[in-house]
Amino acid sequence: GRLAPDRALMLHRAGLDGIRSEGGRTVIGAMVPVQALVDHPVEILAETARHIADAEVRRNATVGGNLCAPAADDAQRGDLGAPLIALGARVRSTGAGGERTEAVEDFLAGDRSGRLILEVEFDDVERRTSGEGMRRRHAHSYSIASVVGAVRSDTSELRLAAAGVGPTAVRLRTVEESRNPDDVSKDVQPVDDAVASAAYRNAILPKLVRAALDRLESR
Repeated sequence: GRLAPDRALMLHRAGLDGIRSEGGRTVIGAMVPVQALVDHPVEILAETARHIADAEVRRNATVGGNLCAPAADDAQRGDLGAPLIALGARVRSTGAGGERTEAVEDFLAGDRSGRLILEVEFDDVERRTSGEGMRRRHAHSYSIASVVGAVRSDTSELRLAAAGVGPTAVRLRTVEESRNPDDVSKDVQPVDDAVASAAYRNAILPKLVRAALDRLESR
């Protein structure tokens, strides 16, 4: 049926549709279209954006909408979560209790009900990045599984994340510590949907993690 909300927010003039650099950070407004990221200088972010759905969808879909995409039985969404987690991005949101800023992985794992994303930010530092994934091509591009990694040049910190395997992107903390691809099962529990089975995702995830780690080490 049709939605009948008591209130509606018109955000098209809220100033949330820009990308800027300030204070050593890149700040992306929640209303920025996904299509605006396809030529972003951070390649892993641009590469992920290019593979989301198709150009028509990307022109209408927003960064905030992609991060907050609800769970579905037909396909998993929220592809941008993985590169943003790998980049150490933070979400600024508002809602009950006022504004708060938190890591993307914490925002996705927590209670997002009633929260409005305002912007996403990450530090402008030198990094090596890599991304591996499998997608099912159709009228749109549906993710079966993806793994994104990043290593900061100043701290050598490794961050890994997976998306497309469950309701939200998740940080692969156990794998970050062990560097063992088989440990990915300790960080994520894949689901069944119309795109792929949980068993298939469990089988390919260690391979994607290994490929992402190998690419990081070779750069």
